[in-house]
Amino acid sequence: MTEISPTESTKSFRPFARIPRVSPLLLVGLLIIAGFVLVAIFADQLAPYKFTQIDLRARKMPPLYFSDRSTHWLGTDEMGRDILSRIFFALRMSILISLGASIISMITGTTLGLIASFRRGLADILIRIAVDFQASLPFIIIALSVLAFIGNSLPLFVCLMGLFGWERFARLTRTMAGLELEKPYVAALHRNGAGAMRIAVIHVLPNIVAVLLVTFTVVMPEILILESSLSFLGLGVQPPQVSLGSMVGFGRDYIMTEWWMSIVPGLVIFLLSLTISLIGDQLRDFFDPTLK
Repeated sequence: MTEISPTESTKSFRPFARIPRVSPLLLVGLLIIAGFVLVAIFADQLAPYKFTQIDLRARKMPPLYFSDRSTHWLGTDEMGRDILSRIFFALRMSILISLGASIISMITGTTLGLIASFRRGLADILIRIAVDFQASLPFIIIALSVLAFIGNSLPLFVCLMGLFGWERFARLTRTMAGLELEKPYVAALHRNGAGAMRIAVIHVLPNIVAVLLVTFTVVMPEILILESSLSFLGLGVQPPQVSLGSMVGFGRDYIMTEWWMSIVPGLVIFLLSLTISLIGDQLRDFFDPTLK
């Protein structure tokens, strides 16, 4: 009977050897995002006041740690509404808009990119022209024009934000899918009778989804900032609903005296955007084999 040396037995028993190491920064970013999402989901239960509750006797009250008479953790606004409660609901609205718009953008761009890579000819030319046209125009001008002339509603606003960034997904998908089409397994699938739709959705798309997820984490913070900018100008989320950008806009006239009205929601926008970008950077390092 052959004996197993201690070195060989130690080598063979490594149940977690195939699990890739995850960056601590990625874990921290995911925990912060999870906290934001939980706050947004349970805003009704966590908010100490109704976000529309007006108390004129508590107008412009500073945060709890800056005044002995204050009973509000983050102070109140010009109408006596609790800033903390409004941030909880504004966070929910901003996350829903940016997440929904990012999903629309990714689905639109990925679909057009797959069509351009599999259907060469006129379809490819038209999609590339649309991509170049979209990339050449400042999107905020288009958004301002649409909202000013057509009006605003929440579904229209989300769909409008979803038109931002789709050209990146389309260009990336077309390039990555084109590389996949040159691989032998695609030719083998064609010989076995697999259709273009089956090859694109079942075989090619899973191989490029990691790159698309990284792009998603780049586009989502930009949509969040764009939505905040439009809401700041009064063209985004309309009262009585509230978003982080509209909170900054409402407090801009009091920035020199009641700074917490704008600074606190602005810091939340900054932290949320920074965390999503950090996750995207760590995911890029995680999925890119050339960086290991």
